[in-house]
Amino acid sequence: MKILVCISNVPDTTSKINFTDGDTKFDSNGVQFVINPNDEFGLTRAMWFKEKQGATVHVASVGGASAEPTIRKALAIGADEAIRVNAEATDGYFVAQQLAAVVKNGGYDIVIAGRESIDYNGGMVPGILATLLDMNFVNTCIDLQIDGTNASATREIDGGKEKIATTLPLVIGCQKGLVEESELRIPNMRGIMMARKKVLNVIEPIEAAMATQDIKFDKPAPKGAVKMVDAANVEELVNLLHNEAKVI
Repeated sequence: MKILVCISNVPDTTSKINFTDGDTKFDSNGVQFVINPNDEFGLTRAMWFKEKQGATVHVASVGGASAEPTIRKALAIGADEAIRVNAEATDGYFVAQQLAAVVKNGGYDIVIAGRESIDYNGGMVPGILATLLDMNFVNTCIDLQIDGTNASATREIDGGKEKIATTLPLVIGCQKGLVEESELRIPNMRGIMMARKKVLNVIEPIEAAMATQDIKFDKPAPKGAVKMVDAANVEELVNLLHNEAKVI
């Protein structure tokens, strides 16, 4: 069984986000980048298949050279090989086309991608990827079992969960719940040393159209000042909640 895990290089949620050039470009100065959390759940599940069922695990990412430390972390966690498509990941359709080319060339049985990245929150790449590849697709996946060419998956839906039986080849859009957070792996020294010797192939992007373009970014409005209300003045509190906060 051959698995490809698609990973995004995203800002750590603790990083301070700023924009430049009239709020038209993201400012990466001083920002710490990490593996997209949804992708990390998928990578951890792929490692389980490697250890329990002898799967081969590759990772692929669309991005510039600055993404390589994040890719190397995936190798240190245990992935066998990595591919970096040398292009900026600014459009979901473009990224899906690049990953589809990687899958076609690699002959993968399962493609695991996070249901969305935490930077742009587009949520479109796994579905587009499955369509381009004409593969079965399960989104918002929180459990995946493989038996030969048969797969069973559980996905989160409004108000509950849905269990699905399908077959390989398969694309998964995974999220928190695919593995427990306690199962997420931190690279150890041996893994870091081995990652330096593992193959990281850099390939040029295929010619592909972009369907979207960023025009401008807006940061959330700053929170208003806190108003203190005397504990005995219930009437003023109700008035503020009703007329100003408009929550009652």
